[in-house]
Amino acid sequence: MEYVKKNLGSYHLHLIKNTNFKSVMVKVYFREPIRKEKITIHNFLTTMLTFSSEKYPTRREMFLKTQDLYSCSIASSDSRLGNYLNTSFRLSVLKDKYTEEGNLEKAIEFLSELIYHPNVEKNKFDEKSFDIVMNQACLALSSIKEDASGYSMIRMLENMDEDSPISYRAFGYLEDLKNITRENLYEYYQEMLKNDDMDIFVIGDIDFEEMDPIIRKYFKQKTFKKTKGDFLIPAKKASIKKRIVTEDNEATQSKLAIGCRVMNLEDYERNYPLTLYNIILGGGPDSKLFSEVREKNSLCYYIGSTANKLDNLLIIRAGISRNDFKKAIKIIEKQMSDIAKGNFTEEDIDKAKELYQTAIEEIQESESEIISSYYMIELLGVDDIETKAKKMREVTKKEIMKVAKRIKIDMIYMLEGVQE
Repeated sequence: MEYVKKNLGSYHLHLIKNTNFKSVMVKVYFREPIRKEKITIHNFLTTMLTFSSEKYPTRREMFLKTQDLYSCSIASSDSRLGNYLNTSFRLSVLKDKYTEEGNLEKAIEFLSELIYHPNVEKNKFDEKSFDIVMNQACLALSSIKEDASGYSMIRMLENMDEDSPISYRAFGYLEDLKNITRENLYEYYQEMLKNDDMDIFVIGDIDFEEMDPIIRKYFKQKTFKKTKGDFLIPAKKASIKKRIVTEDNEATQSKLAIGCRVMNLEDYERNYPLTLYNIILGGGPDSKLFSEVREKNSLCYYIGSTANKLDNLLIIRAGISRNDFKKAIKIIEKQMSDIAKGNFTEEDIDKAKELYQTAIEEIQESESEIISSYYMIELLGVDDIETKAKKMREVTKKEIMKVAKRIKIDMIYMLEGVQE
């Protein structure tokens, strides 16, 4: 696998040569400092740009164009990376070897068309497309409580720190949706092109000298900009006394969400010992939480943990019966305490390292994951895949215990179901 990065002034072009795939993938990233009041309109815009365009104003015409390009796929997504809002537009298309000469360039032109030539007339987005997207967004935001597990996570983070980006709802807010118009959406679109930082990644069996001019031809950003600020959410101390919030829910099962503060870690500790700690605690099939809370005590339907490194958080989520709340919390706290005290084995560490190694190997089997890996290297300065694997193998029990002692429960949120 070969990699080259080129500074094209207004954005960086990243070319990755990998002969293991029959397709070529292009990802165009936009990012900006996150603003709570802009999340909803940003998500709306992302959907609009892939819904229709000036040249392909209907869904049918969009579909026919993708078929004409040998069933290429176009997708978009929005996510938060710490203090930043991140958007990606993704194109996946078969290599010309399996289609026809010039098909790849036509597909890249199509992706460019969607981003730079939206379905706009007289400085406002097309009414028909706008109304369809608005109805879809309204329905999604109105039914947010129907996903009880996701809703419990949202409410836990909002109660944990309502002023921090960790509490911002990824899908946006219904009250902000109602303020979006075709006119201000177009204004925001222009603002995005002008102010957002941009990176373009291309991966596949490509020729660097041929791909460079193609990208330059179809992606002509004019403004020069540079990311400022830190992606990492500053670490905060956990409350001296754990906070507990409960809320009634009509569902049968109760949803438990626990927010833990991760305090004062160095980059190495955050990227390596913390990762293994999470796998051992609740991030793997042999985890302590799964073994003790679910298998031995039958207190939950599911349980697991996730380390949100950029947020300095560790999240524990479980589906339980409301009457088992206190007992489940007690056992969860004991597992965290046991790891901090060193009450886990070298076998636990070896299994966690093996699981991590498998995940690393799986990254190499996905074009999208390889791009994401290089993107994190670009943004955060993290190690490459080979270095990650090497450093993870060298993590010690003592380092895991040190990290464990800096993780404290701050917020416990229980969305209580009706089951006794």
